[in-house]
Amino acid sequence: MIDHAHDLESVRGATERLLTAAATMDNAAVTQSSRLPGWSRGHVLAHLSRNADALVNVLRGQPMYPSAEARDADIERDAPRLLDVQLADLRASAARFDEAAAAPADWSRTVELRNGVTDSASRVPFRRWVEVELHHVDLGIGYELEALSEEFTQREINFLTERFRGHPEVPALFIQEDDGRRIPTGGAGDPALVVTGRQADLLGWLAGRRDGSALTVHGGTLPSLPPL
Repeated sequence: MIDHAHDLESVRGATERLLTAAATMDNAAVTQSSRLPGWSRGHVLAHLSRNADALVNVLRGQPMYPSAEARDADIERDAPRLLDVQLADLRASAARFDEAAAAPADWSRTVELRNGVTDSASRVPFRRWVEVELHHVDLGIGYELEALSEEFTQREINFLTERFRGHPEVPALFIQEDDGRRIPTGGAGDPALVVTGRQADLLGWLAGRRDGSALTVHGGTLPSLPPL
């Protein structure tokens, strides 16, 4: 069972770590490239602020974004802002998300995200936790996948293997954990591939943050994963 209250507390901690780390940058650093192709660090910060507001919409039963075009335009608009403006917006939008999540609600209800994706409301806090942690890594300011908690890393690996399960562009394969447990993912059929490696490297490959070169593949070659 998903403990949304625990995840909300984890979001708060992750947000504070991000704000503290981002405050060490200067205005020039915000304009420099992040680890995401085509995005500056300002784009990443702007996206995190607008994502918090978008998840407020989700919790309130409203469309996550007015449109894909509006989402992209808001990020482009906000990306060039000075660091202090970025940080103030990120803190304020995080507070709005926290306030919306504190409202009495049926956490078992189904909510709609982007592109028609649905999920339990109880998983929205974890989705926000993912956004904050992975985009903190994307800033390229010293926070790496290895710094993520074991709990977070395992849950995100589980979430992503579930997301790719049955995907026609991914061959059937097993992700093998350190304890020998195998998680099936990919398309239909008996898995011919077994992918093993450190948890951080498995997460990096599944989340599109690493190329998988540090992983070991038995039974073939490591497939390319479609974008999330």
